[in-house]
Amino acid sequence: MEYKIGKDARCAVIGYGSWATAIVKLLESNETKVGWYVRNQEVLTSLIESGHNPRYLSDVEFDTSRIDPSDDLNKVVTEADIIILACPSAYLKNFLEPLTVSLCDKFIISAIKGIVPDNYQTVVEYIHNTYGVSFKQLGVFTGPSHAEEVSRGRLSYLTVVCTDLDNAHLIGQKFTCPSIHLSYSTDLYGIEYATILKNIYALAVGMAVGLGYGDNFLAVLISNSAVEMTRFIEESYPHERNTQVSAYLGDLLVTCYSVYSRNRRLGLLIGHGCTVKSALNEMTMVAEGYFAADCIRHINTRHQIDMPIAEMVYDVLYKRASARKKMQELTTKLI
Repeated sequence: MEYKIGKDARCAVIGYGSWATAIVKLLESNETKVGWYVRNQEVLTSLIESGHNPRYLSDVEFDTSRIDPSDDLNKVVTEADIIILACPSAYLKNFLEPLTVSLCDKFIISAIKGIVPDNYQTVVEYIHNTYGVSFKQLGVFTGPSHAEEVSRGRLSYLTVVCTDLDNAHLIGQKFTCPSIHLSYSTDLYGIEYATILKNIYALAVGMAVGLGYGDNFLAVLISNSAVEMTRFIEESYPHERNTQVSAYLGDLLVTCYSVYSRNRRLGLLIGHGCTVKSALNEMTMVAEGYFAADCIRHINTRHQIDMPIAEMVYDVLYKRASARKKMQELTTKLI
C-alpha cells in the first residue's frame, strides 16, 4: 500500500543548528506555520521574542507569525504531518528521547548527513527499525548545500529522495524558491550513503592540505574518493543510479573544498599536527565524518569492499596512527 502526502501537509523541523535554521527559513515562505522543536532555552526564547537564532546563522530573520518554536517534542510531532530531522546524527537519539507519540502516521525526512553511532545505521534505517516507520514514509533532503549559503539565498541545487516520486515532488514544493533548484530521486540507499561517505573523504582532503600536499595531489585524492564512494554504494546495494550527479558527486566536491566544511576543517587541524582529541575540541560544530569513519568501517566488515581512503581516515582517527605516515602510504594506492 502506497503512502501519499496530502497537499496541505504541515511541516515541522527537529533541531536548532545551522542546517535546521536554514531549512526553516526555506519553509517559512511556503508554509502558513512551521513547527520547530528547539530544546535549547536560549535559542527558543530568542526565536519566540525576536525571530533570531542567536547561536547559528544569527543574521537570519524569521517572521514570528509563521514559525512555531517549542521545546515540547510531542506537541511539535502531533501537530505536523511531515517531520524533518535536522540535528547532528550523533545526537539524534537524544533529541528523540522525549518522544511518546507514534511516528507511524507521519512522513519522516532526514536532512542529516551522518550515521547513527553505536547503531551503525543511517538515519533512514534507524527510524525504520526503531520506530516502525515504513520506507514508503521515509525520505532524504540533500545536495551540495552549506547552510550559510542556502539561508542567504545563494543559488543551491538540492535533491528530494523518496520511494515514490509523487511524494518527492509534493515535498519539493515546500522548499520551492528562486534560489533553490530541485531534483528528485528514488535512490534512498545510495544517496543517503553518499551523504555519509563524502564527510570521510573531506576529512582526508583536510588532512592532505594540512600536511602540505598541493592541488595536483588533491585532484587525485578527490577523484579517487569519488570512485571509492561509487564502488561502496554499487557493491553494497546495486541499483540503477548515476553517481556523477550533484546529490552524489556534487555533495562530495563541495564538502572537500568549501571553507564552510566542518569535516575538511577537522582534517586540516589534524594535518597541522593537532591530536584528534584537541582537534575535536577546537570544533564549534559537529563534524559528521568522525563518527562516519568508525561506522562505515564496521558496516564494511560485512561487504569487504576495497576502501583505502576511508581506512586511512579511520586509522588516523581511531588507532592514533600518524596522519603523515598514513597519507604517504595512501599515495601509493591512488591512480
